[in-house]
Amino acid sequence: MTPNAASTGSPRTEQSRRGFLATGAVAAVAVAGGAPLLTACGGGDDTGKKDGTTSGKDAARILPAFVASSVVPADVPARDGSAAGYTRAIPAAQLKASVPEKLGKGGALTVMAPFWGTPPAPGNPYYKAMNEAVGVQVAWQNQDGNVYDQKLGAVLASSDIPDIVVVPGWNLGGKIPSAINAKFEDLGPYLSGDKVKAYPNLAAVPTDAWQRGIFGGRLRGLPMPASYVTNLAPFYRKDLFDAKGWQLPRSADEFLALAKEITSAKAKVWACADMTWTAWNMFGVLNGSDKALGWNLVDGKLVNRIETPEYLEALEWTRKLFDAGVVHPDEKAQNQGDTSLRFTSGQCLVYNNDLSHWYGKTAEMAARNPDFAMAAMDIPGHAGGAPELWATNPANIWSFVRKGASKAVIEDALAIANFTAAPYGTKERMLTDYGVEGVHHTVKDGLPVKTDAGNQEVSSSWMFVASPAPYIAHPDMPEITKAQVEWQQRMGALTRKSSFYGLTVAEPAQWTGLMNDFEQLEKDIVRGRKKVSDMQQAVSEWKSKGGDQLRDWYKKLLDTTGSAAS
Repeated sequence: MTPNAASTGSPRTEQSRRGFLATGAVAAVAVAGGAPLLTACGGGDDTGKKDGTTSGKDAARILPAFVASSVVPADVPARDGSAAGYTRAIPAAQLKASVPEKLGKGGALTVMAPFWGTPPAPGNPYYKAMNEAVGVQVAWQNQDGNVYDQKLGAVLASSDIPDIVVVPGWNLGGKIPSAINAKFEDLGPYLSGDKVKAYPNLAAVPTDAWQRGIFGGRLRGLPMPASYVTNLAPFYRKDLFDAKGWQLPRSADEFLALAKEITSAKAKVWACADMTWTAWNMFGVLNGSDKALGWNLVDGKLVNRIETPEYLEALEWTRKLFDAGVVHPDEKAQNQGDTSLRFTSGQCLVYNNDLSHWYGKTAEMAARNPDFAMAAMDIPGHAGGAPELWATNPANIWSFVRKGASKAVIEDALAIANFTAAPYGTKERMLTDYGVEGVHHTVKDGLPVKTDAGNQEVSSSWMFVASPAPYIAHPDMPEITKAQVEWQQRMGALTRKSSFYGLTVAEPAQWTGLMNDFEQLEKDIVRGRKKVSDMQQAVSEWKSKGGDQLRDWYKKLLDTTGSAAS
């Protein structure tokens, strides 16, 4: 990995809308507060009319066999849910081939995918090189990622659907989940069980990620795997902490006390940004990135995250930070500028964001401030000791093949997916990430460095078709790679899987909007515009308006299908 390119590992490793949008070229569209991910669809028949999910024996009959890749051993092996880490660059002459023969049969396919920024021109040298290597002529229909859900809905409502369509989890609103079941192919006949071995790179995709690809009782989605460890890290200015001798907090009270100590409004230095995301983790609140993850079986009863005392305690603690004046004032006005710029400038000393920021901001500041150093603090338990962390989903972006596609089209689509799922250290991964040497990148000090043509033409959209098991690779900053993976491992050792971990769940339509206003209410409470009692009232109304019925529905679903958590 090089300083002038987005992380090869980050989108695969930290899989949420807020995380993905915070990486690389799309950082400009990240927004403070994030957006809760909408659940995917599952259960039932090809029409998508049946709500629910698929797990247990039904899923076992559908899922592909797992055959781990041994092409290039990781320098920091994956453990406790972490990504694998690669700290060294592999010379071009030593790159392995994971696709020794072209699997594509030369067909022409259209692919629709989100894109942030200006899409590459059709027929550019990078696209030509990829098409030639895969053996498929791909025509890209890139759409503005900021309004992708609108385009996606329109396309799926039409009869003119591209051969491959990428669907991010955060765009699974409205009628899109049911459209997935009705408009996309069952790939099980090509991938279930040992059939996947015809596509070795897809066989190396973790089973948990494939589980998330089951929609409408069928294996429809080609997944983009991710680590299930929380991707939201509390970063701090290590250079300034070391210089001042500040010790990292070991509890919620210590965090507040330290924040008061290091804030100096007169010097235009504030301790932190809005720390709500970290508060959820400190207080052990169930994961809120997916509706189904917010439910967990406790003593025989399903409980939602918003009903727990930890949820209210996390809000109350975050509010204390705002009330104490230790939060940068621009954070009170939502979406007021870029928090990470306040962090790198030294106005804000702690902020939480996607783990990929560790590399991205360090690389960004290397020339501007040689003394700059940042790190991710281990998430402390709110009362001291270790926190209780909850797993996020192991995949949340998929590609689908249009229903009615011929066998030749499906096999060409899988040829693309097998190529783009190539692991680190392979010729296929290098071409996908860096294009053609001498055209899209050069090699400097043993590292690939993108040229202007590479920055303009090499498109990250290919990774949406399918991706390898999560990894982090920054050979230009091996210490950051190692630190990122080891942080995931430490946090992963403290991570539990809730009852609906890894399952795609389609809630009945009458209840899908029950929690639409909760995120804004959370923001209003921590900023002092609403009271904690307002949340208690909102939860009471949620229960009476359908929350209790939804609980019964989820409990019946769990009793019927079982959990995928282990």
